[in-house]
Amino acid sequence: MLPLEGVRVVEFAHMVMGPSCGLVLADLGAEVIKIEPLKGDNTRRLEHAGSGFFPVFNRNKKSLAVDLQQPEGRKIVLKLLSTADVLTENFRPGALDKLGFSYARLKEENPRLIYCSLKGFLPGPYEHRPALDEVTQMMGGLAYMTGLPDRPLRAGSSVVDIMGGTFAAVAILAALRSRESTGRGMLVTSALFESTAYLVAQHMAQFEITGEAPPPMSVKRPAWGVYDIFETAGGGRLFIGVVTDTQWEAFCRDFGLVDLFEDSRLRTNGQRAKERAWLIPRLNELTREHPQEELAARLEAIGMPFAPIAKPWDLLDDPHLNASGGLLETRARGKTIRVPALPVSLDGERLAKRTDPPRVGEHARELLESLGCSQQEIDSLRDRGIVALPQP
Repeated sequence: MLPLEGVRVVEFAHMVMGPSCGLVLADLGAEVIKIEPLKGDNTRRLEHAGSGFFPVFNRNKKSLAVDLQQPEGRKIVLKLLSTADVLTENFRPGALDKLGFSYARLKEENPRLIYCSLKGFLPGPYEHRPALDEVTQMMGGLAYMTGLPDRPLRAGSSVVDIMGGTFAAVAILAALRSRESTGRGMLVTSALFESTAYLVAQHMAQFEITGEAPPPMSVKRPAWGVYDIFETAGGGRLFIGVVTDTQWEAFCRDFGLVDLFEDSRLRTNGQRAKERAWLIPRLNELTREHPQEELAARLEAIGMPFAPIAKPWDLLDDPHLNASGGLLETRARGKTIRVPALPVSLDGERLAKRTDPPRVGEHARELLESLGCSQQEIDSLRDRGIVALPQP
């Protein structure tokens, strides 16, 4: 039994933010039904940087492709929603309302429904604006903290979309828990801009506490003295972080750095941070004497934080991910690829892929039958262009 078995979610979502919320719920066992246009979610057809969106965020879901512009199509979805525990949507503000799927209407017909909107902004002066991950990274200061001082740069992932989707899932779980005692659903909303503000909260607080504007992360002013990328023999590189005084003692002892350990300027982390200008070059001299694998092994043996400098595709061959069930085989565009599992374990077990991302309308017959439609009625809906059925 997965934790959310028996929970039915109807998902009106595309791109990353909404589907990432549905992915969390689906991996945890919920029945997530993706409502798509007859031709399928446009995200299915994205190329280049968008080609990974659909296969990553849509496993373990069902597909019902239906024309919501037709009254009969809307009637089918309304009937489905009467059986649902949760609705999720990340379309422009008001889009579902115009189709007759507003929270005000649906809660009258299904008071237990939890209605989750994933938007650019929570209610306020900006709520009418369209938003994208990159838009809120720019206006929320995350791009400033990521880039060069005079050149803001979005983070190298859809980090705000995924954060907004994750917080939406958290809110849904809270609403499900509340419903156990009240018997009523509720409207919950998560947003990109507020997620961005949460991500940069530490920098906001730093500014208020110190009165100094923190520079972008590209300007090396970390809170720790030894917290940098170091060169190794043979041209390799390792990130090494020595973040406590206990770690500093262990580091100096293992590498024979008696002079540095006894240096009164380096007694505490705060002192070491002030001496980075000469300390980091000195440590680089040490690390250049050791091959990367040897240095990594020594750092691991003494419990020091370190990391090789990897590219995303290097993770496909990562021994830890492959040994721990962290990569799931998934069918995408005629190929079998590997994508990360949800980054949690329950009782020591990783959450599995139960089904590949669905074909367009793959579960239409199953779902329509459950709503009382006969095979003849289903075929008629297909022939009249109200629902799409997959090719045999």
